[in-house]
Amino acid sequence: MNFLSPERLWLLVVVLLLVAGYIVLQSRRRTYAARLASADLLDSVIPRRPGWRRHVTAAVFLVSLTTLTAGFARPTREVEVPRERATVIVAIDVSLSMEAADVDPNRLEAAQIAANRFIDELPPTLNVGIVGFAGTASVLVPPTTDRVLAHRAIDNLTLAESTAIGEAIFTSLDALRNAPPDETGEPPPARIVLLSDGETTLGRSDESAAAAAVEAGIPVSTIAFGTANGTIVYDDPTTQFVEQDVIPVPVCDDNLKDIAEATNGAFFSASSLDELDAVYADIGSAIGFETIDREITDWFVGAGLLVLLLSSGLSLLWFQRLP
Repeated sequence: MNFLSPERLWLLVVVLLLVAGYIVLQSRRRTYAARLASADLLDSVIPRRPGWRRHVTAAVFLVSLTTLTAGFARPTREVEVPRERATVIVAIDVSLSMEAADVDPNRLEAAQIAANRFIDELPPTLNVGIVGFAGTASVLVPPTTDRVLAHRAIDNLTLAESTAIGEAIFTSLDALRNAPPDETGEPPPARIVLLSDGETTLGRSDESAAAAAVEAGIPVSTIAFGTANGTIVYDDPTTQFVEQDVIPVPVCDDNLKDIAEATNGAFFSASSLDELDAVYADIGSAIGFETIDREITDWFVGAGLLVLLLSSGLSLLWFQRLP
């Protein structure tokens, strides 16, 4: 918890002085009474039974003063609110290895399901762009708030040969440069979320792409999707008879870790649809929402007044007077 006017908390010193004064007065009261009365009469002079009530009333009253003083210092608490402006590029690998069925129903279909859920969870004011990449990368949907276009592009992804992660990042950066500005004319905050199961086999290098993202100030969060046991079936057209080769396609993550680390993004790995949903949920929370300090003075003032009323009610009930 923070305070917008923390200097006002010095008034709590006054409350502490009141506590000290109350303790001193209670001590003097009993000492004075003891001087005037014998030990046998002391209990009748200072009845012990209602003593705890008097202390409870005083304690509740002091709590109310403390709460009201804290409210006067304008307390705040951290809350998450939807971002009003931001642009997210969702880049999805459609290389042939994404056909591997180590993830049910297969890597690509699971990635499509999770990506659709991801963009649905983002605040509607955020712009979302879709990039698909294999041997080349292309902007399937420029940054827009139209979720129908984004869903359609994700659902229509098709497999192709090779993997060009570097090209996917460069293409995403180009899409962000063309993103619509906000009402001030400035480009909104942006992030690239890239999902892949492999490493670059074609196009510009990951290192050069990461350097370009750093220069543009765009974090790239990466997701390694798949398991070490992934395989695909390949039909060899060069043989007289159609032969099928089973090719292992284990997920690669070192390159994706390096990209995320270099660009100040976050790296995730997922080996199932449920895990991928959880990853996208984490990313969505970081991208779609921001933490702000919201003033809660009203809460403290209300609580302080309720406690003050409680103190007054107890005093009237027990002693027929206000504290």
